[in-house]
Amino acid sequence: MATLLHLKSSIFGENGQSSGLSNTFVEDWRAQHPDGNVVVRDLAAAPLPHLDAVAVGGFMTAMDDRSAEQAVAVARSDELIAEISGAEVIVIALPMYNFGIPSTLKAWIDHIARAGVTFRYTENGPEGLLTGKKAYVFAARGGLYAGTSNDTQTPYIENVLGFVGINDVTIIAAEGLNMGDEAKAASLSTAHGQITALSGTLSAVA
Repeated sequence: MATLLHLKSSIFGENGQSSGLSNTFVEDWRAQHPDGNVVVRDLAAAPLPHLDAVAVGGFMTAMDDRSAEQAVAVARSDELIAEISGAEVIVIALPMYNFGIPSTLKAWIDHIARAGVTFRYTENGPEGLLTGKKAYVFAARGGLYAGTSNDTQTPYIENVLGFVGINDVTIIAAEGLNMGDEAKAASLSTAHGQITALSGTLSAVA
């Protein structure tokens, strides 16, 4: 049974454009995988704490020697890692806030990027351990950023996913959503068309 992990981070919840785009894809995936499992984590509705010294200290301390606070922090990270480790497909709804990714999504990344667990350092450099997965990213942006230096999202999300071993990444971006109703409608129509075409290529796993 295939499992899909759906990460959302829009402060507008289900009304967010990134949520809408990713929901469309996930529903298509459900239709083609009726026995599949979908795990949803809404990082805006239930934000994670920022990474701190307690958590990092816990990561570097043997289980039996951790303080109560460290044990809680490590357990939280373990839960998040178990979710992504158990999923063959990762779907990320990605709004753009102030030229970057939402801080809630960054907090999630900081909790799942753990040396010796989701990546390791070798004499040849870092090696991602979350291999064999496919990621789909659905970005929503008010302006036009693709292909410019202001698009900090695309290289960052590709780099951080690749760092933990997820190198098969497809990104669909709806841009110009704050540039008038006509531009918004056209951009969303194009993005949904791309999702339809993408959904038609889904295999029994992806």
